[in-house]
Amino acid sequence: MRLNHIMLTVADVERSAKFYVRLGCQQIVANYPDYARLLAPEGDTTLSLYADGEPHERPSTSIHFEVDDVDEAVAELKRAGFDFVCEPTDRPYLWREAILLDPDEHQVFIYHAGRMRIDPPWRLPS
Repeated sequence: MRLNHIMLTVADVERSAKFYVRLGCQQIVANYPDYARLLAPEGDTTLSLYADGEPHERPSTSIHFEVDDVDEAVAELKRAGFDFVCEPTDRPYLWREAILLDPDEHQVFIYHAGRMRIDPPWRLPS
């Protein structure tokens, strides 16, 4: 089994699609105002945006884009006009990450974990 698709509910599908395209995703479906699908910048994971019409509290879903160099990626995104709510930081779980918010305040992590993503020192034995 392979995780290959994420779906987010958003208030304005087109506005959110534009945000993720600016972030580097490729839009492959645009069925406004209800739905859009985007392809991740690398690999074949897709992100769907769905308008459900209901107001929500701050979202609990987050999106994570892994990069080789967090500081370089953040600098590039800042030059493209993105604002970060958390600058690049080394975390106790051995990841380096920075956070920005999408138009619906989903946290978007730009991070690097390398082997620590699936093989941290505290991993359970196989």
